[in-house]
This record gives sequence, C-alpha cells and structure tokens, in this order.
Amino acid sequence: MNARDLTKTAFDRRLDVLEMVYNSKAGHIGGSMSCMDILTVLYYSIINFDEPNRDRFILSKGHCAEALYAVLADKGFFPKEKLATFGAFDTILAEHPTKGIPGVEVATGALGHGLSIGVGMAIGLRDTTARVYVLMGDGELAEGSVWEAAMAASKFKLDGLVAIIDRNKLQISGETETVMPLGDIEAKFSAFGWAVRHCNGHDPQEIHKSLLASGKQSPQGYDQPTNQPTVLICETIKGYGSTIMENKPDWHHQIPNHEEYQKIKTELQQRRGAYG
Repeated sequence: MNARDLTKTAFDRRLDVLEMVYNSKAGHIGGSMSCMDILTVLYYSIINFDEPNRDRFILSKGHCAEALYAVLADKGFFPKEKLATFGAFDTILAEHPTKGIPGVEVATGALGHGLSIGVGMAIGLRDTTARVYVLMGDGELAEGSVWEAAMAASKFKLDGLVAIIDRNKLQISGETETVMPLGDIEAKFSAFGWAVRHCNGHDPQEIHKSLLASGKQSPQGYDQPTNQPTVLICETIKGYGSTIMENKPDWHHQIPNHEEYQKIKTELQQRRGAYG
C-alpha cells in the first residue's frame, strides 16, 4: 500500500473502532485513535507473517484492544462479524487482548509488561530474521518494569526488538508531563543503549521509513543500528480524527452518546473521503 491507501485504511479502521465502542458501551477510544496509523503501517506493510521466521507483535497498551481487533479482523485473522461482539458476555473479544484470539501473541493490559515479554521473545528469536514489535503508550513509561526491560534489551544486544511509543502526551488522569514527567525520552533510551528514532505518528510514509530502518537486517542504504534494540517515538494526537476527542484526556475511555457518535462518525468519514 502507498501512503494514501494506508491513511484511508487507518480511517476505515477508526470507523470500525467507533462502532465497537458505541455499540458495546465499552473500550478506550482515545488511544485507539492515536495509535491506528501505527498499527495500519505495521500490519499492512511491515510485519512478516510467513513462517518459519514470522515477526511478532505485542500490544503492550492492551486497553486499546479494539484498535488491534479492527486490524486483525480486516486482515482475516477472524471473521469481521465478530467485532460486533466486542465486550459482550462470552465473547472472545474482551476489552483487553487475551491469549487464544487469532493473531494475539500474549494477554496484555497490565501496563509495563509488554516490553519485558518482547525481550524474552527477542532472545528466543536471536538466531532468526524475525523481529519483535512492542507498542507502548507514553503513560506506560512511568512503570519501572519498562526500564528494567530496556536495560536487559541493551545487555543482550537485541537488534531484533523494536519498541514503539504512542506519544500522545495524555493518559487517563491528564497530561503525562503533569502526572509523571517523562522528560527527554530520547536521552533516557539512548542512555540505556538503544537506537532512537522519531516520526510523525500520523504520517504513514514517515512511520514506514522509520520501521524499515529499525532493527536487524534493515534494507541497504538505511542507518542500521549495530547490536542495539530500537525505539521509535511516534508523535501522535489522542482521539485523532475528531475535533470532539482530539487532545482531550476525558476521551481516554469516554463512551460517545448518540449525538457525539454521529458527529465523530461524520468527521471520520470526511477525513477518510479526502483520500479517495
């Protein structure tokens, strides 16, 4: 897919998320909207699904499960009709990813665990060409286990590990820099021995280029880090795509009423329509 098609696809998946959240009266819509371009680039143009050296993906910010489910359904991991059961009694599509859902590697949602799991996977895959991608929220970086995992990844020279940060600067209780200041994230990861990259998290072309240039066996011509894990800091907007939600912490897990649903849907459709 080219950048235009990836953006269009991301808005299609945002519309899926809106339907899931509105109909189930559950979910975390703000962060799902901010990370959707990242997920779209990963699943439609980066991740290798072919055995024996298939890549792995971990949604460490597991509360945004509906964003992952929308992508997995569209990619054929399970029937798209199952999205209508999100959050319902006895569904496989719980509000956090659970083991057993096609396409889900591990259960996540207790923040701060995904990177540690990714480290273990990357150690096990060191002698292969497979990469391990871990998507984290920026509020999650307040968890100490993240930095323990960062130290371990550097020690074991895990160049097959790529951490991605959804840097929307908001969390459930407000701005990240007020709740728990993160300071210079780049300097922190650099000090821990990581290669650091930045991009606009809503620009598929930038995301794609940054991910291609990350980790082992990067294409010739890219600045490939040597024996280093990579972190990609994606600058994003919480609630991206709707003026009702953008940059408003209340929409971390707020459920739209009917009027809000209609307006958000219209805005997403208009944004999607601009790409053909």
